[in-house]
Amino acid sequence: MSGARSFRSLHHGRAPGDPLVLPGPWDAASARVFEAAGFPALATPSAGVAASLGYEDGRTPADEMFAAVARIARAVAVPVSADVEGGYGLAPKELVERLLEAGAVGCNLEDSLDGVLRDPREHADRLAEVKEAAGDALFLNARVDTFLRGVPDPVEAAVERAARYVAAGADCVYPIGAPADAIPALRAGIDGPLNVFAQVGGGPSPTDLGERGATRITFGPGLQRAAARALAEIAAELRE
Repeated sequence: MSGARSFRSLHHGRAPGDPLVLPGPWDAASARVFEAAGFPALATPSAGVAASLGYEDGRTPADEMFAAVARIARAVAVPVSADVEGGYGLAPKELVERLLEAGAVGCNLEDSLDGVLRDPREHADRLAEVKEAAGDALFLNARVDTFLRGVPDPVEAAVERAARYVAAGADCVYPIGAPADAIPALRAGIDGPLNVFAQVGGGPSPTDLGERGATRITFGPGLQRAAARALAEIAAELRE
């Protein structure tokens, strides 16, 4: 079974309360830690990778992001999906080629550009072009930013956008920033797998989020930031 097919299969047939938990490695070393812990797949966070490379979130040059993803994918045997933000302005065919060259089996693509929501029809067209270029070689996770951008009735807006994105070929929908109490409504209105963000060290557990309707759980840069805090405490102890 190909990496993408194996990764796709992890999203289907899951029982309520048993979502797919995907830690977010920011470099090869963290990826190996998560693999050794037994996670069946990983999903890189763009903000966590940016921090590891010395950039602010959203400021990582495309070449450096793809190189970082490639190092992570080479370091582990489990499938790796990559957060490639808005696609770095690359044409769909080139974006797919860069992802496959890096060894990724999936990707996140967000529907904001410079902090502003894109027209959902235009974004759906772009997703369809990416899907056509990738075929079954990439698992396409369509991020929906209605909760981030303060739109009125973000649940309804997310469901409407999700319908377009799924019709365009998205394998999963990710309404980032959705509160836990909105998950049942999102689950009821969205076809296919539902990605939900979980906090590290607080908030509902992955099991709880799964019982509410989440298919898969990601953490954004939360794990990288938790590791940085732990390292800061060690550094402070060394200074003492």
